Amino acid sequence: MGDELNAISILLVEDNPDDVEITRRALEKGRVRNELTVARDGQEALDILSAAKNGDAHCPGLILLDLNLPKVDGREVLEKIKADPKLKRIPVVVLTVSTHEEDVVRSYDLGVNTYIAKPVRFEDFIKVVTTIKEYWLIIATLPPLE
Repeated sequence: MGDELNAISILLVEDNPDDVEITRRALEKGRVRNELTVARDGQEALDILSAAKNGDAHCPGLILLDLNLPKVDGREVLEKIKADPKLKRIPVVVLTVSTHEEDVVRSYDLGVNTYIAKPVRFEDFIKVVTTIKEYWLIIATLPPLE
């Protein structure tokens, strides 16, 4: 069963290099050994997902999405994922600094699976990443990727 869990790859969509590094470290500390692909902006995320749905790349099983991204905003990325029949079943976890109610409501209206505000303390961020791993990679039954 452990190998099946590690087979689910994660797409991290994050433009801040410090947050990418903190997320990598938190994943390591939380013993999340799944393959991690990083998209540094919304357009790169859409390009990666387009290649995956066309069979030119491995499709992620989980997307960690920041909202405030260059080129294509995270809200637009989320909207495009959830509107695409080949991508809409991929769980998307918004992982962002924003705690604005309008961002939370809009994200859920667009079909996000979970909305998490990034904690400030690294120890708390490790707990968040561990909880994401436990829920999305162990507890939840995910649909097959198309």
